[in-house]
Amino acid sequence: MNQKVKNLIQKLGEAIHESVSESENIAGVVKNIRDQGFDVMLMLEATIGLNQVETEGEEAAESHEDPLGAFTRNDLTFLKSLRITLPEEEEAIDLDSDPDSPESSSADA
Repeated sequence: MNQKVKNLIQKLGEAIHESVSESENIAGVVKNIRDQGFDVMLMLEATIGLNQVETEGEEAAESHEDPLGAFTRNDLTFLKSLRITLPEEEEAIDLDSDPDSPESSSADA
């Protein structure tokens, strides 16, 4: 990721922080909670996801490869982030070694 994008992401984080800090609605709710006798500590976490936009020529080339099973690099990254494996990876797992598998328990009996 280039420095310009990193700076823009930093500015986005600062803008989000400023928006929350200056929100009259949030300040009012925090005041109401304090009026009830509680201290308030507000921590927010923002996740910023970026996907590089592909040109039309790249998209057209990818669409001709395998329309039913082709995954873009972004697709694979997204699936991996969700801990989703592809069927080819699942086939590599030895199901017979699973002690809870009905096949392995019937073979031992």
